[in-house]
Amino acid sequence: MTTTPEHQDEYREDLLGAGYEARTLPLASDDEGEVVATLVRRRAAGTSRRAVLYVHGFVDYFFQTNLADAWLEAGFDVYALDLRKYGRSLREHQTPNYITALEHYDEELDAAARIIREDEGHDVLVVMGHSTGGLITSLWAHRRRGRGIVDALVLNSPWFDLNASVFQRTVGTAAVHRIGALKPRTVVGTLGSAYGRYLHSGSGGEWTYDLAWKPHGGFPVVAGWLAAVRRAHAELNRGLAVDCPVLVACSDATSNPVKEPARISSTDVVLDVAHIAARSPRLGRHVTLVRIRGGIHDLALSPEPARSEFFTELARWRDTYVPEAGTAP
Repeated sequence: MTTTPEHQDEYREDLLGAGYEARTLPLASDDEGEVVATLVRRRAAGTSRRAVLYVHGFVDYFFQTNLADAWLEAGFDVYALDLRKYGRSLREHQTPNYITALEHYDEELDAAARIIREDEGHDVLVVMGHSTGGLITSLWAHRRRGRGIVDALVLNSPWFDLNASVFQRTVGTAAVHRIGALKPRTVVGTLGSAYGRYLHSGSGGEWTYDLAWKPHGGFPVVAGWLAAVRRAHAELNRGLAVDCPVLVACSDATSNPVKEPARISSTDVVLDVAHIAARSPRLGRHVTLVRIRGGIHDLALSPEPARSEFFTELARWRDTYVPEAGTAP
């Protein structure tokens, strides 16, 4: 499924229905042609000066309305960004999810933050990233430190390293960099379908979303994109200086869905949570790590009671570290 570039500078009703609006953000073209991102919005009851901006993961887009509800109930206006070549922003002429440098996403992140803060008058901005979105927003917050743009950063199972063997993370990465430099669209991997099938209502799961934008088996993993991710992993591993409070939340366990299919409903089958825990202190000086017992990769989509535990921990941290409107530094 694709969207059209009409109404680029104004909100229109979003596909999520009542209360949700979306606007297209025109971006600089690349070698595939026109590029856009999409900003989705839902406003809290009354007038709010605090907002959260959600950024999705790989082979993903914003559909997690239960997560939005939790922020709305706390009095935040909710925004979500479908990055270029994902979800609402994907165009017919584009390679899905493709990019060769994660810093290219700065363009839409900067645009979204400007709209939220300057155009729509919010004093406080919380940025929340899931999986690859957690890696992207961490590096962006690091690059934008000292500017008063991000007041708090929430990372839901952020992708901080490959869930792979030492050989694949070293020798394999070197090969990916070489291939990515020469033939960036070369397919170097694929995703399994077990996690997607577990989630989706059409295969017995709890959640309904568009399989054209979030297919069970994902999209092919190409060398240029993976090389960009591995450069970002290396930068994070060297240490960042994010200057706002950071919450990192992940499951308490990882499993292999092929070898241990019974654990798919209570563990992260996408990432190695040990990597997340080990890398989190390298984000900055003020980092809180929470491990959710029985949580899955997207903690907001976990079965109960893990889902409620995640929302409880999120609320506890938010009430402690996120400033009230008008008090942000």
